[in-house]
Amino acid sequence: MTAAHHQHPIVETPHCLSLQWHDEDDTARFAVRLAAQPGLRNAFIALHGDLGAGKTTLVRHLLRALGVQGRVKSPTYAVVEPHQAPGMNIWHFDFYRFSDPREWEDAGFRDIFASPGLKLAEWPGHAGTLIPPADIAIHIEAEDDSVRHVTLRAHTPHGSAILQGLDTP
Repeated sequence: MTAAHHQHPIVETPHCLSLQWHDEDDTARFAVRLAAQPGLRNAFIALHGDLGAGKTTLVRHLLRALGVQGRVKSPTYAVVEPHQAPGMNIWHFDFYRFSDPREWEDAGFRDIFASPGLKLAEWPGHAGTLIPPADIAIHIEAEDDSVRHVTLRAHTPHGSAILQGLDTP
């Protein structure tokens, strides 16, 4: 693989990181770097992007990098899929099918978000303002079938610390 196929930071600040992924291997390498961040254990990451942008693919690679075993299913129909990694609880949410933000509270997700563990949410906007602020929002935009423009934004000091960890080689 040539250097052109590795992720290349475009803009970096303590609160924002922009990347380009040229293939799924770039996504997997990023997931390994993200999984290595100690603050991830109790983070809330919101994933934004159109259908097919790569949100679930990123989550699958991240869960594998964290040591999750077994099948990793998309929570599109179940809304949430719980996972266990060594010493860590993980919840993968997909709010795509929510038609009313109150469904988030009616489902009892407030308790999950208040508990320790990693929370990953696709389509968080469908939960409206009831969902807590994300530590990090990841926006994935597909340029074509392979290239993805990825922007990570920290919305909390905890998220900023995670992004700063990603900024160090």
